[in-house]
Amino acid sequence: MTMTDPIADLIIRIKNAGMAKHRLVEIPYSRVKAEFVRILKENRMIADYRVLTDRFPVQIRILLRYTRDENHVIKGMKRVSKPGLRVYAGKRKIPMVRNGLGFAIVSTPAGIMTDRDCRRIGVGGEVMAYVW
Repeated sequence: MTMTDPIADLIIRIKNAGMAKHRLVEIPYSRVKAEFVRILKENRMIADYRVLTDRFPVQIRILLRYTRDENHVIKGMKRVSKPGLRVYAGKRKIPMVRNGLGFAIVSTPAGIMTDRDCRRIGVGGEVMAYVW
């Protein structure tokens, strides 16, 4: 069976691992997923990640982040643009997530970035996911 939406798979794996209180989760590698995870790290939603190139297939190991009382830092993640229905936003229509408490991950011609970076640079693109 082939996977039709690898980003949705990544989101679900992170959410499930967080609900199960796992420290680590591994996902199959792709450049887009690695950039997605890099954005999560930069925004302090995960503790760290590493690309494991010493095995085949190559994996991304994600170290999840929890609060002091053992709650998952990521309260929610939602896939916006899907293979069957792509969602694009122009530079003036970049969505605000939870009134700025969350962020959108957007795939732009300048690379994958957050909604804040899109507004700062002045680019639009495909809205991949919301994270809060």
